[in-house]
Amino acid sequence: MREVAPADPAFRADVLAGLAAPIPAIPARWFYDRRGSELFEAITRLPEYYPTRTERALLERYSGEVARIAGTGDAVVEFGSGSSAKTPILLRALDPAAYVPIDISGDFLRDSAAALQREFPALAIHPVEGDFMKPITLPGEVADMTKLGFFPGSTIGNLVARTAVDLLRTMKETLGVGAYLLIGMDRIKDVDVMLRAYDGAAGTTAEFNLNLLRRINAELEGTIPVDAFRHRAIWNDPMSRIEMHLEAVRDVAFTVAGQPFTMRAGETIHTENSHKYGLRDSRLLLRAAGWGVCKEWIDPDDQFVLILAKAEPQRFAP
Repeated sequence: MREVAPADPAFRADVLAGLAAPIPAIPARWFYDRRGSELFEAITRLPEYYPTRTERALLERYSGEVARIAGTGDAVVEFGSGSSAKTPILLRALDPAAYVPIDISGDFLRDSAAALQREFPALAIHPVEGDFMKPITLPGEVADMTKLGFFPGSTIGNLVARTAVDLLRTMKETLGVGAYLLIGMDRIKDVDVMLRAYDGAAGTTAEFNLNLLRRINAELEGTIPVDAFRHRAIWNDPMSRIEMHLEAVRDVAFTVAGQPFTMRAGETIHTENSHKYGLRDSRLLLRAAGWGVCKEWIDPDDQFVLILAKAEPQRFAP
């Protein structure tokens, strides 16, 4: 008999509330069960998915400069670490005393931490399973260390502006005043380039999106007919973002955790946003959350930016 994962109460609450909303939507963080994490890593290797390779090239070129500004020998705290694929570049440059990967997918987190430990046997690694959208209590071993937060992949783009600012404030609370944050943000560019990145010809992104329905069925006693939905990626110009949706291809009725839902053909479940930024946008986002911008690095094609920011003391002046 197939073992069913225990339901996360927060997952259940978000799915039920999201499906009942006037415009159905489920937060993107719930993509990342083990299968979802594996599919996302596959997406990052697709030729049309430019963010990963562009950010990696920036890290390879500028991590030494990050180390010169932020210093070495302290703790690196990665929010939403996933496979930690880009992390070794930064660790080699900073040579920290400790690394704290934080991820919501516990099994994937532990596997990735073990692989990284083999690559850096002398490094103290302290995995933390948790939702980085909320304040995280870091391990006691790093409490007195100065910290550099690492938030790659333009994951900040999944959030609307007010929630992004809230998250950046939470990160400041987790890391402390005086900490640094190295964050990747995707830039506004040609619409066709962006759409191809979120609707690849191989179908991996579609499978990643549809896997959310499979997770609901597996963990929340869902009866969603997955073949009744298709993946859609669209550019929302007024909001400056790519949106991912699951569109019903026919009228459908189903239950989740015993609650009934219906959708008409053409209606969608909004599953992800990926906001794109101009430089003024990204600076304003960070400053609104109490982070001062120290340095920015942009690739030659103006596709992606790495920003190093520092957590500033609270200011009371206007």
